[in-house]
Amino acid sequence: MATTVTAAHHSIWRHLYNSMHAAQRPESKLKFVTLDKESNMIREEFRRICSKEDLTEKAQDIEVTIPVKKSQEVRYNLDSGSFFFNRFWGRLPDGVAINEALQIGYILEFKQSTDRDEGFLEAKDAGANEQHKSIISALKAAALEWGFEQINFVVGNRGLVVENDFYTKLKKLDIQEGKKDKLLANHVTQVCEARNQVIVSFLQQVQGGTRPTTEGSRENIGHNVHV
Repeated sequence: MATTVTAAHHSIWRHLYNSMHAAQRPESKLKFVTLDKESNMIREEFRRICSKEDLTEKAQDIEVTIPVKKSQEVRYNLDSGSFFFNRFWGRLPDGVAINEALQIGYILEFKQSTDRDEGFLEAKDAGANEQHKSIISALKAAALEWGFEQINFVVGNRGLVVENDFYTKLKKLDIQEGKKDKLLANHVTQVCEARNQVIVSFLQQVQGGTRPTTEGSRENIGHNVHV
């Protein structure tokens, strides 16, 4: 199931990322870094902002303050000298958007959360920021003339999207005003369909493939909240 869930996550994000790219204002100078070969592309974009040496130096100072997780202990013990360097360059966000004209960079992250809890958005947002604080802090320290911000897109496992939060983030990314409603609707639909695929996969494994229904799963269930 882990493979199915991961594939659904990537499918939702790629659809949203590509949709935002296509819905940008024509005059926008903001560049969405391609998802193809994303690790190399993202690293190259970072290096265009500041030198790899400067970024690595600043990252090293930050990485040593972040505890080594139990799952990372073997790698750390094998080569503690290069561990922090490799850990930093292995921290790949889901996406990057850069405006060289205004010298603004956005680190983009997509998260899914159990949306039964009222504060699911804030909790997942905080976790995503913690995940990439090393990247943001190192970039700010190495490229003082630039501004950097992390933008997290959080969706509930049942398709919950907080409308005003979603629209605020689209505005920062220069999305055309007239395309925001359709983009939101398509995003919610994509989430519901991906969730349905996960459920179908689960049932195929444990119940012989009985197909669930998603009828009624996309209605507006409250002010500024869609599912």
